[in-house]
Amino acid sequence: MNRAKRSGIAVGVVLVLLGAWFLVVQFVPWLEGWFSWPMIIVGVGVLLLVFGLLSGEPGMAVPACVVGGIGGLLYWQNATGNWESWAYAWALIPGFVGVGTMLMGILSRDGGQVRSAAWLLVISAILFVVFGSFFGALGFLGKYWPVLLILLGVLSLFQGLFGRRK
Repeated sequence: MNRAKRSGIAVGVVLVLLGAWFLVVQFVPWLEGWFSWPMIIVGVGVLLLVFGLLSGEPGMAVPACVVGGIGGLLYWQNATGNWESWAYAWALIPGFVGVGTMLMGILSRDGGQVRSAAWLLVISAILFVVFGSFFGALGFLGKYWPVLLILLGVLSLFQGLFGRRK
């Protein structure tokens, strides 16, 4: 099947799923209470992923995970009212890219992308903890949060000095 046919099928499936969701919400009222505005963003991420899978483009996993991850973060912030967490929550976005890259690597059977994605996840987690600790939201490190920056620097130095050469 050629790319144009796959894309047409993907658009059709996405539209059918979207229409089915809106139809179900019309007839099952309690679902509407669960559905808040950030879920639209999560839904766009899911639709991007479905479109990418159906059209044979594993690269669509990256923007799908970024959009879906930001939607999930907004859902949490909307539910808790903790909007000031954006001061450090932005550090999760490279992790969303890492999840998408890892999914893309798995779908395209590319181990190099999976390794790169793992590094993005580690860096994102460290940045999240560093900034969360700096802004006082994550108090478990106390005054020692700069140690994480030092560890990240040491990891980067070792990767640069002793990492695999291409």
